[in-house]
Amino acid sequence: MSALRKVNYHTASNLAAVDVEAQIGNTPLLGFRHITAHLPENIQVYAKAEWANLGGSVKDRAAREIVHQAFANGDLGNGKILIDSTSGNTGIAYAMLGAARGFGVKLFLPESASPERIAILRAYGVDLVFTDPLEGSDGAIIAVRELVQREPDKYFYADQYNNPANWQAHYKTTGVEIWQQTQGKVTHFVAGLGTSGTLTGTGRRLKAYNSAIQIISAQPNLAFHGIEGWKHMASAMKPGIYNPTFADRDMGIDTEESYRMARRLAREEGYLVGISAAAAMVATLRVAEEHAENGESAIVVTLFPDNAYKYLSANFWHD
Repeated sequence: MSALRKVNYHTASNLAAVDVEAQIGNTPLLGFRHITAHLPENIQVYAKAEWANLGGSVKDRAAREIVHQAFANGDLGNGKILIDSTSGNTGIAYAMLGAARGFGVKLFLPESASPERIAILRAYGVDLVFTDPLEGSDGAIIAVRELVQREPDKYFYADQYNNPANWQAHYKTTGVEIWQQTQGKVTHFVAGLGTSGTLTGTGRRLKAYNSAIQIISAQPNLAFHGIEGWKHMASAMKPGIYNPTFADRDMGIDTEESYRMARRLAREEGYLVGISAAAAMVATLRVAEEHAENGESAIVVTLFPDNAYKYLSANFWHD
């Protein structure tokens, strides 16, 4: 069992069981056969399969750290309800942890969230409040803040966009895993911007190992886009944990190109991934191809936040 994962065993007779939180992290590193076949041997591309987390997404990591710190600080417990805004995945992670640890969860999310995500949250019994889909994630943030101001003693506001536990989760786990899985040979890390926690925490850890590693952020190239979970930072409310000068480079990614990549990953690689994962692959492949053109070696790693099971109702799959 990897040292990266803390395992809690509850023994009954000769059986051993692993609890919910122990099944977060230590996700596999995926390779590619067809989409990267045109690249020379000195260019390698990999992606972390974050749907292997028990809650099905990378957001399990941040949610676990936020909850751990809240209990340690006394901010959660004694009947307090965890409340936050979400586009879906972080909410699912909160719901899973709430069920396992016995605290209530109330979530604000845009009404445009995928029906699959909404169904999962309802299955967990979460108290849901829907906000104007035209206001996106920012509208959900504003709405939850208004409620917390009115009833501060009732809730623990997890505040994933501003809570440093978000990026610290990736500093403690994701960055360590990538370094170990690539045997310290990673040269580039690419991640999309939502809360910016994944990019910030993973990037800081990798830079601590080797300052020459390039950290590349990716975001939608337009304010109105279809890359669920990502923010167009120029037009959105900027997360408090976001540092626009941290990444060595920022890339704008087109929604339609991301849809095409999602279909390619499914039909050419067997990886049925979410939209943000496909967008991350677009950025990653662009970086790899640039280095190939320049005759340079590179090991480029990205992160697939989730699989496509929560997005299969989207029309682009049928094109």
